Amino acid sequence: MKLVSPLSEIHKLGLYGDYDGKNQEDLIKISEVTNLSVFQVVQLNEDKNNSQNLNISGLKFPTNPLSVVSNNETRILWQGPKNWLILSKHSQEDLLKELNKLDSLNYAVTDISHSRTIIQLEGKKVVEVLKKGCPINIDQFKMNNSFNSIYNGITITVDILQEGVEKIRIYSLRSFGESLYHSLTDSSLEFGYKNI
Repeated sequence: MKLVSPLSEIHKLGLYGDYDGKNQEDLIKISEVTNLSVFQVVQLNEDKNNSQNLNISGLKFPTNPLSVVSNNETRILWQGPKNWLILSKHSQEDLLKELNKLDSLNYAVTDISHSRTIIQLEGKKVVEVLKKGCPINIDQFKMNNSFNSIYNGITITVDILQEGVEKIRIYSLRSFGESLYHSLTDSSLEFGYKNI
């Protein structure tokens, strides 16, 4: 079976919007991220033996709201009390082996890799693009923060990868991927953007 990325039919490489006469380094760069395994972990019951020592790929699960912990291979996003999103360059099989070490009576592990669209935006005007469709105060966030919100009515998770909110990943349900993509690219037109 061949896997087809959510944006394979609409994400085309090139320059779009008001890019003429602008330095290409100043354009927003938009890409689809397709090489990540995505798992949701939910703590069902209090795990008296391990609740403070949860870790995957050498990373301790974050317990502070909006926080993200990461290394070169894996990012763990706090999604709510006792709820995490794990994104990794490791294969789904390898990551699942590691996650299966969690006590199944206390933790639910769900592979959601094929049910998500992941769009990465990079550039100095990313904050302005987010402000066009997202009601949350973007200016309060920094690198390694994550939050859930909406973008023009589409439920999203935003993961801030770089200081100044100049590089982010936006996660949505796969079924809303094309609508989200069009909404983000429409909001990027006035700044000019480059699909990579």
